[in-house]
Amino acid sequence: MPNTPPAAPAPITAPPVAGHAEGVSNDEFRAAMSRLAAGVVLVTAYEPPLAADGPKGEDVGMTATAFMSVSLDPPLVLVSLRTGARMDDLLDEQPFWAVSVLSESQRHIAGRFAMKGRISDRLLFEDIPYVRGAATGAALVGGALAQLECRTEQRMIAGDHTLVIGRVLTASVPSAEGGPLTYFRGRYRQLG
Repeated sequence: MPNTPPAAPAPITAPPVAGHAEGVSNDEFRAAMSRLAAGVVLVTAYEPPLAADGPKGEDVGMTATAFMSVSLDPPLVLVSLRTGARMDDLLDEQPFWAVSVLSESQRHIAGRFAMKGRISDRLLFEDIPYVRGAATGAALVGGALAQLECRTEQRMIAGDHTLVIGRVLTASVPSAEGGPLTYFRGRYRQLG
């Protein structure tokens, strides 16, 4: 009888799970990722007027927890935006934006800009102290732990989000008071 190699074992496959073909449901993924604590930032940009004789431009803002440093040289950061959201559309048209790293005392700002079916951005900014960034024209929130102004370098579609990589044009630490605002298990939290 000739020498024949043993048959390869059958591959082990996980049983199919209802939801995604890959085997994880939206609820399972959300539950797992809610255990990852994240800092909270306010991403802002200035939407210029459509015409010189039309309505004036408007500040646009959104709360984000998917924000991170990418590179020191050059200084790059990344923010993840829901594809088709107002901020995604705006940053597809113009490259300048800013980030304010929120402190634990700024939970109300995070909640305000994260609301579904929210009021106009103009009203959302109405009673929030901010300065206009010199490099981008975007709103930088007063009392934030850190402020960054950015110019988009690259955009990549990733599932139902757009990853926006920005070159940091300015960075400052205007407030050393208080701790960071974090998001964990579906709620805003503070350290300690």
